[in-house]
Amino acid sequence: MRWIVFLLFGTFSNTHIQAQQDSTTVSDSLAAFDSLTVEQAIATALQNNYDIQLSRNDSAIAAIDYSYRNIALLPDLNASSSILYNNNNQNVTLADGTKRNRSGLKSNNTNAVVGLNWVVFDGLKMFVTRTKAGELLKYGSLVIKDQVNNTVADVILNYYGIVRATLQLRVIDELIALNEDRYRLAKYRFEIGVGVKPDMLQAQIDLNAQKGLQLAQLVAIEQSKQTLNQLMNITPEALYKVSDTIPIQLDVTLAGLQSGIEETNTGLQLARKNIDIAGLTVRERRAERLPVVSLNTAYNFTQNENNSVINPAQALSSLNKGFNYGFGVNVPIFNRFNTRRLIRQAELSVSYQQTLYENQRSVVTTGLYNAFKNFQLQKDVVVLEESNIELAKENLFIARERYRLAATTFLELREAEQSLQEAYDRLISARYNMKVAETELLRLKGSFVR
Repeated sequence: MRWIVFLLFGTFSNTHIQAQQDSTTVSDSLAAFDSLTVEQAIATALQNNYDIQLSRNDSAIAAIDYSYRNIALLPDLNASSSILYNNNNQNVTLADGTKRNRSGLKSNNTNAVVGLNWVVFDGLKMFVTRTKAGELLKYGSLVIKDQVNNTVADVILNYYGIVRATLQLRVIDELIALNEDRYRLAKYRFEIGVGVKPDMLQAQIDLNAQKGLQLAQLVAIEQSKQTLNQLMNITPEALYKVSDTIPIQLDVTLAGLQSGIEETNTGLQLARKNIDIAGLTVRERRAERLPVVSLNTAYNFTQNENNSVINPAQALSSLNKGFNYGFGVNVPIFNRFNTRRLIRQAELSVSYQQTLYENQRSVVTTGLYNAFKNFQLQKDVVVLEESNIELAKENLFIARERYRLAATTFLELREAEQSLQEAYDRLISARYNMKVAETELLRLKGSFVR
């Protein structure tokens, strides 16, 4: 099974199943107590799941940074202004001994500046930063893909967990019917004098035990549905039926899964992208060793107004305005080896990310191999248990007929029923475990998203 998820719109398609419904249709079907398919459950989760929404929010932040990537190449333009009012008293003694005193000298000063600073060279750091913004955007998209991939896997496992519990409930219902029939036979034999009361009592005990299991299984199914509802982010009161089968892909091969996994496994893609980002950080740090050349220009406006002055040579008003421009060069010479420290840390980060990638690849390879071996094992178990079911049914039929004819004991009939129950349980568990292994294989392959 391969799911193609369009991340921005939360829709999907399945190459084996053509049906496609949006979350509104799913919600309507749930409200109408309709059946819920695994495709509908996945579609609803892709639309509503909180973890996916949070991942999209983080990616949106990176997208905003990316949309402003070219701003790193643009200049800074700032404006400032101020106005200052003064009211002073002055006592002045001139060189010839003349003293002048005056109070209430008022003046005001108006100043305005519009300045532009344009870094035209910074060791190419600005270009590296712009490239880094693009890599961070790709990283955010990979985070969404990884979360979608994991969420789809969780939905599938939870959905078929409910299917398994429902199938087990059907087995319990069938065994209740068998126990009721055994109780009637034991009671009849006791009443006509060919049976014993302990057989009748044990049949009643077994019947009650199965009814207790039935109640517990109903609760387990309800709890599993609540977990699925949480993944789909729908109301806990939603009622729906699930499928009654656990479909399995039998054409899964280890070689096909291993082929190109480094390009499809989202965990490996994220690890490789971290290496790329760490490499760009090294380039940013190295650029800090080079000079920074900037173009500076400004327009200045300064005006002074005095209502009166003590010194006759002092101006009552003045006005200065005009442009200035020039170049500035900042050459790093010594900063306590801080740049070298940052470069070494960035280089270690690259090595660390490369080690993480190799470790992640080893984990994925091992997980893929183990999941495939488990898949093969469960496939063999399914074949074996399917044949066991037929044997157990035939054995139970023979035991029941022999018991009717008083040719066998009560315990032999009871053991035949238990053998059938255990065979059903093993078959259902094997099918579910096979589905678990299949889902893990597809999750590791990254087949749920494209």
